[in-house]
Amino acid sequence: MTLTDSTSGSLPDAAVAPLSFPPRQSRPQPPQPPQPQPRPRPRPQRSAGRRAPVNTRTAVPVLDVTIPVFNEERDLEECLHRLHSHLRESFPHSFRITVADNASTDGTLKIAERLARELPELVVVHLGEKGRGNALRKVWLASPSPVLAYMDVDLSTDLAALAPLLAPLISGHSDLAIGTRLTRSSRVVRGPKREFISRTYNLMLHSFMGARFSDAQCGFKAIRADVAQQILPHTLDNSWFFDTELLVLAERCGLRVHEVPVDWTDDPDSSVDVVRTALADMRGMARLTRDLVYGRIPVPELRAALARGPLPASSRTAEQTRVGSLFGQLVRFAAIGGASTLAYLFIFLVGRGFLDPQVANFVALLITAVANTAANRRFTFGIQGGNPVRHHFDGLIVFGIGLLLTSGALAVVHSTTTPDRWAEVLTVVAANLAATAVRFLLFRLWVFRGPAVPAATSPTTSSTETAAS
Repeated sequence: MTLTDSTSGSLPDAAVAPLSFPPRQSRPQPPQPPQPQPRPRPRPQRSAGRRAPVNTRTAVPVLDVTIPVFNEERDLEECLHRLHSHLRESFPHSFRITVADNASTDGTLKIAERLARELPELVVVHLGEKGRGNALRKVWLASPSPVLAYMDVDLSTDLAALAPLLAPLISGHSDLAIGTRLTRSSRVVRGPKREFISRTYNLMLHSFMGARFSDAQCGFKAIRADVAQQILPHTLDNSWFFDTELLVLAERCGLRVHEVPVDWTDDPDSSVDVVRTALADMRGMARLTRDLVYGRIPVPELRAALARGPLPASSRTAEQTRVGSLFGQLVRFAAIGGASTLAYLFIFLVGRGFLDPQVANFVALLITAVANTAANRRFTFGIQGGNPVRHHFDGLIVFGIGLLLTSGALAVVHSTTTPDRWAEVLTVVAANLAATAVRFLLFRLWVFRGPAVPAATSPTTSSTETAAS
């Protein structure tokens, strides 16, 4: 009987003794260690929440760039020729340019239709209603392309930023991509009025809505179509607030927003009424806040369907324990408190020149309390997303406690003597320090109770380090 070696697959040699001799006793062999079995190579696994790369060999155009227009007969032809030439020369995949005419009353539609007969990649959509948000929503939801983008007709943004805007969407790294004019590496030419309004608006978004993107209204954005199909039906704004609404919903649903610093030159002949647009955006913020608070938008369901999974580091509880982070929280709280105190003193002294001391104290404390709550929410306690409206409401209750302490101290000083300006300052500073200690305890134990969110889980990315806007 012959045995087969199961390890090597060969037949062992047979020991045969000569017939004239008795069979020899075989020497016992030491036991052989088991041969290691080859391990199967593990299959590469996709990281949690990663999007599949876009299929660039599809029969439909990979990219659809929408240009929303209203009475733009003067700039439209030059814009379309520049954009078409740039895409033909630098974009390696198929593309389409869609002109979305929003009820123009001049020759815009005729120019667009004539150019569509000349340029095979150009299509024209005519809409009977005005509004950039309405145009983008309708065109994007109907587009067959897997990557959707839009830009303003004046092409204020340098087209060299288009490739880094689209690359993370095509690769699956990000879900949305936006151009930003408010980072250190952005190069922007525009007047101080627009600069002030833009930065103030974005500061309000950060403070009151917990937004993390740096520039809401730059007319240079792109989105993956699979994400747009689920997010866009829940947007309501038909005008300029559409951009902000889309970005806020994307962040609340756990999507990754990629920011690209751009070179941007203001169009002096732009027909946009900046002040009117800013007021409309503020009304949009109020409406979107109500929608989020009362659950009109199914954020939990959208987040469950779209959110990217947490990074492995987020499971390390040692980095999330409140006891381990106490010292860091104290340091950050002290730094923010120092800046808030200086701002409080400045506003109090300015207001004291024409206001009653109690009124000046109230105004200074209210302004700095809102900014202090926002800063501590983001930097001291690491809260990202969630419900900033509730946090600010609770912060106003904490503000009321601080107001009682400072107002009471001022009332006591004025009831016992007639203090000069510096005596008032010393009084409110001492009371404010006491209020600061109370504020930290209430923030930690009540307002922001819960583990901090590690910075690594933030869904907002940038191709360069962004500056605080």
